[in-house]
Amino acid sequence: MSSRTVAGHDRETVPARTLGGDVAAVLYRALRDAADRLDAVAAAVYLLDKDSGELKATMIGGSSPPVFTLPGHMAPDAPYASARALAAGGVVVLTDPDPQFDDLHDLPHYPYAVAAAPLVTDGLRFGALSVLRAETQGGYDDADRARLAGLGERLAQTLSALAGRGTVVVPGHMPVLVPIDRVGRAETVDEAAGDVLWGVRGVAGSAGMSLMYPLRRLSDMLNQATTMDQVVGAARFCVMAPFQARALVLASVGRGRLWVVGHSGVSTDLARNLHGSGLHTREPAAEAVRRRTLVVSGRCAPLAVGPLPPDDGAPSGAYLPLVGNRHVIDLPYIGKDDVVGVCCLEFDGPRRFSPEERAVLAMMAACMGPAVERVELGRERHALAESLQKRLLPPVLSESPQLTTTARYEPASSTSEVGGDWYDVIEVPGRRVVLVAGDVEGHGIESAALMGQLRGAVVAYATEGHRPAAVIDRTGALLARLGTDLLATCCVVALDTTDGVTEVALAGHPPPLVMGPDAGVTVLEAPPNVPLGVCVPGSYRTREHTVLPGSVLMLYSDGLVDPRVPDLTAAATALFREGECTSGDNLEAFADRVIAGMPGFQQRRDDAVLLLARFEGADVRDASRTGHLHLQEHDLLGVKTARGFVADSLRAWGLEEMSEDLQLVASEVVTNALIHAGSDVDVRLRALDDNIRMEVRDSASDPPVPSAFSLTEEGSSQAESGRGLYLVDALTSAWNSSPNGRGKTVWLEMTIPGN
Repeated sequence: MSSRTVAGHDRETVPARTLGGDVAAVLYRALRDAADRLDAVAAAVYLLDKDSGELKATMIGGSSPPVFTLPGHMAPDAPYASARALAAGGVVVLTDPDPQFDDLHDLPHYPYAVAAAPLVTDGLRFGALSVLRAETQGGYDDADRARLAGLGERLAQTLSALAGRGTVVVPGHMPVLVPIDRVGRAETVDEAAGDVLWGVRGVAGSAGMSLMYPLRRLSDMLNQATTMDQVVGAARFCVMAPFQARALVLASVGRGRLWVVGHSGVSTDLARNLHGSGLHTREPAAEAVRRRTLVVSGRCAPLAVGPLPPDDGAPSGAYLPLVGNRHVIDLPYIGKDDVVGVCCLEFDGPRRFSPEERAVLAMMAACMGPAVERVELGRERHALAESLQKRLLPPVLSESPQLTTTARYEPASSTSEVGGDWYDVIEVPGRRVVLVAGDVEGHGIESAALMGQLRGAVVAYATEGHRPAAVIDRTGALLARLGTDLLATCCVVALDTTDGVTEVALAGHPPPLVMGPDAGVTVLEAPPNVPLGVCVPGSYRTREHTVLPGSVLMLYSDGLVDPRVPDLTAAATALFREGECTSGDNLEAFADRVIAGMPGFQQRRDDAVLLLARFEGADVRDASRTGHLHLQEHDLLGVKTARGFVADSLRAWGLEEMSEDLQLVASEVVTNALIHAGSDVDVRLRALDDNIRMEVRDSASDPPVPSAFSLTEEGSSQAESGRGLYLVDALTSAWNSSPNGRGKTVWLEMTIPGN
């Protein structure tokens, strides 16, 4: 026997097994005889592999798709016909040839009955001969069993004679597939309805090949799918359209219920009835999950025999259980808890399924199951990463009358892993405020954990009163002692709010920018220094600048701009300038415009942070006209407290005439935050020369959206939760919602009477 060397393993050789010509001819004649004498749609010979101890498919003959339902290999003690026949030494009849299930009666099966005979003679055990019939042909009677036993005995004797002459009788690495042409035998794909659904009428093999094409396309499309929309699109193109269904719904299994993850076609009613339904009900979708097999309802017929149910105008449906990735476990069989969802198809007219169609539907479900599971796991992983990122970023930005701040965090589009970018605003003694932006290299739990450690260290050192250079120097020394190979960059800006003197320290990070009152943008230059974690002699150096009142500072990470640009600082400067901030502009709206100028979501390979701070000046006339309220999560008196906070603040500022309207607006926005965000809520109030500005911050990223009024009961019910925002829109001069690293800020402005 020849051998070949495996790349990368010079000392190991793998035998280049091929099926010998004599053995192949013998097996082909045996398969052809078995198919003819037993009226089978497919037949296969399994030979024992002495190296692995498994039964391996050596040659499979028949038509498509039945030949693709047969397993490629099985353990000798597997509960399937071929293995049981060899173990028992006699003919065994089962109804499921697929070695994927540990309970053949409860789990889904292809629509074929399988029988197998052992290949044993004179003490030699070669394997088994198996045949498949469509279930519509009936089972195997005693005469069939006798014929199969005789065929198996003759094949075993022939193989024994070949082995006696020195011929090697072993399975190849992959089975050989051969067509078995049988004169006078028609395909069972239904053509009685008039139009031929699959292939060309009268052309042998056309229907089977046409059935297999959408299956192949579905596999290719699902391999590339990364979102549920792409999975639904593939199912719509390759399942719903070829089978002429009017509706498609995909649902996942979770917490004992079915949850719709995608739908297409005329599917609103089907999706509404299915979403949230229990697995214990008698609904067809729940039965498909429990029984692990195709379930039909209405005017669908599971078999292509007999008359179709009458067309009474009611829809009919087919429900396919979706099984997850079986390769995540060691056993080759799928347990009962591995059903991850169900695919629902709904039809306008009566529908029945041929055995070939049922087999292809089962194969399609086997493709869709892992895809749905993979995308759902990716979604959950992304949600977990997003939640972790929120917890690691500062819950609330420190703010003073002299300095207004806002921040944004934008995740990378090319990964679901959490990133290592962060920002912070720290109030320190002496009326100074420290602004921080940092970036830990890489993505993943290690980067996120390291980011949390570095952020805590910067806060601790800055709070102790250390200058920016000392803060970076000490943080870098800490990173060097943490035993990690990851590096980090950082920018620390200390702003004295009494005179605008600003000290900048960098650790390999992009320098901050400042937009002056005249809208001109300049770079706050400072020595670049080395990243944190790089041990070099010498201390970090800083540079001082003076920031004018009305100026806006921008700290950011390199993910904010396109990584392909030659000059990152110049690109950030252009992005900052295009935001067009004026002295009286809303900082939240300005941040939104800067983020809108970033590279598109699909182009972002790195996460990014943006921190904006407007220096109002030391002699701010409205310094005393600011207020802050913090509400605990699930505070039952939170709305009442917010109304009182607004009333007391406006009374103190001499603006009682605005109190009633602003209290009503505060009630709506705070109620939304407490109910839908499920987090603590911060309310900030500031009176400017011409308007009152309110900001409500929570941890939910989804923006509040006013729902349109509807005349239907369904539409009215769905719109109920968004109607209060119409009051906000009517009573304010401007309002919007801005996402940030830990959720969102809903900001609004009301014009002071007389302005």
